Amino acid sequence: MHIEIGYKVERHLQNGDHVLVNRQPSLHKMSIMAHRVKVLPYSTFRLNLSVTTPYNADFDGDEMNIHVPQSFETMAEAKEIMAVPHQILNPQSNKPCMGVVQDSLLGGMLLTQRDTFLDKEEAMQLYMWVPESQNFGMEVVQLPPPAIIKPKPLWTGKQIYSLLIPNINLARSKDKSNQFCCPKDSNVLIQRGELLQGSLTKALCGPTGQSLGHIITKECGIARCADFLTSVQFLINNWLMTTGFTVGVQDIIVNEKRVS
Repeated sequence: MHIEIGYKVERHLQNGDHVLVNRQPSLHKMSIMAHRVKVLPYSTFRLNLSVTTPYNADFDGDEMNIHVPQSFETMAEAKEIMAVPHQILNPQSNKPCMGVVQDSLLGGMLLTQRDTFLDKEEAMQLYMWVPESQNFGMEVVQLPPPAIIKPKPLWTGKQIYSLLIPNINLARSKDKSNQFCCPKDSNVLIQRGELLQGSLTKALCGPTGQSLGHIITKECGIARCADFLTSVQFLINNWLMTTGFTVGVQDIIVNEKRVS
């Protein structure tokens, strides 16, 4: 088509465009954030689960609105100021408003328990989901040697989860009397990005202050924290697809022992 100066050209959204996503009521700054577009089929749009916390969104029929910037200045503001990684820390409390939630949070706790082991096939299957440095800005990691060699090689869930943690140090002690040999494995110790002991619960991976995401944001930057949240979801969700997790009616029955 012949185009002259002054014409307005309209086009469809393309992969990589930045749009503003809003959920009402807009109660704080994180109620409207900029997201990158990936065009997918069907008439609904999909979000990363980690952003449901700042939007205060749940899954009972919530509706949201998308606003498409119309000028280069607005596009630049959306990309450099309003993008989701820039909103990880809440300006009100300087604590993260995003973290690992839902399936990835539960799966991360199960994967890092003391009795979780994976054989070579399972470990390599999960290693395939560790993102490459070219895509996520992460350092290239190697699959570590197995924790158990005989009668067959076995890797711990802690070793697999450590593939995603950057070079940081973190220590949390719930049981002060048994700091290095906690029977319940509730004391968490991360040294140089390797999870040595402890199970990663909501207090350490969820949208809370002094969590793993908080430490990564402060020491490695917002982009690295966003990559961590994304890669955790990839790895954990694919592990849950092969492992499974079931909740039955018997799990919610309160017996006399629990009441007392």
